[in-house]
Amino acid sequence: MAFPDEILADEEEVVLHLRPHWKTVLRPGLLVLLAVVVTAVAWVMLPGNQGGRIGFAVVALIMLYQGIRYGAVPLAIWRSTHYVLTDERILLQDGVIARERRDLPLNRVNDHVVSQSPLDRIFGSGTLTIDSIGDQAAVLVSVPRAQQVQSLLYELIEEDRLRHPEEDEEEEEEPEVPQQRRGIFRRKAKRPASG
Repeated sequence: MAFPDEILADEEEVVLHLRPHWKTVLRPGLLVLLAVVVTAVAWVMLPGNQGGRIGFAVVALIMLYQGIRYGAVPLAIWRSTHYVLTDERILLQDGVIARERRDLPLNRVNDHVVSQSPLDRIFGSGTLTIDSIGDQAAVLVSVPRAQQVQSLLYELIEEDRLRHPEEDEEEEEEPEVPQQRRGIFRRKAKRPASG
């Protein structure tokens, strides 16, 4: 399923469009292949009598269930998961039938961390966790070329801050303390004792 371009703003440009790393589809793909092979072996090996046909039907139904549940469904989920970086925001979309789309503006990103297991390091993938203002976090699992994606995200955040400097200045300004409250913390000068 392709990512719909009509959800982008007028001036917004897609910088990077990714799906989870292809290693996530290895196991489901192998399970689909295994289900087909087991079904074919059952077709060839079981006798052609009534009992053989019943046995083949049972094996075929079990392999059909296993192939769909643990093979085709994860493949469909992988195919419908999108990680999109634009020059203004991060878009995350997933879901086969019911779709969920999440937007995270670049100007609200506080921190981004890549974590990699030894297997992830071999494949060059990793998990990118993005924290933003307001205790929101986005977790991009099995991101291909995770370290390069993190570097690109950093560059996009910096470019966004340069494009919109007035937003940062508003956040950094300290509120002015009212005149009467300023005097509370000043030490009072000691007056000479009148005697």
